[in-house]
Amino acid sequence: MKKNKTLYELQAEICKILASPIRIEIIAALKEGEKSVTELIDIVGIAKANVSQHLAVMRLKGILKSRRDGVNIYYSIVNPKVIQACGLMKEVLSDLLAERGKMASLITRS
Repeated sequence: MKKNKTLYELQAEICKILASPIRIEIIAALKEGEKSVTELIDIVGIAKANVSQHLAVMRLKGILKSRRDGVNIYYSIVNPKVIQACGLMKEVLSDLLAERGKMASLITRS
């Protein structure tokens, strides 16, 4: 039972890391493959220091890996299942919003 508890704690830690919309946007950007910090700044549209902070947190937690090529640092997803997990949660939320929309239209018709 202790083993399961530790796994749940680790899972909660990863969920906390993924609780940031910026981090989810970064993961979505990396879905197509590795990107440089400069590319990620352009995609996310926030300051370099802020992007770098998010990237560092995800790298330290094992979600991202980095490689240096000259002055550029490139980031990529360590395990593609992270992308699948984010995609699955997006589907769940889309279903929920669609269901709420149906409920709202039923209520307004009453």
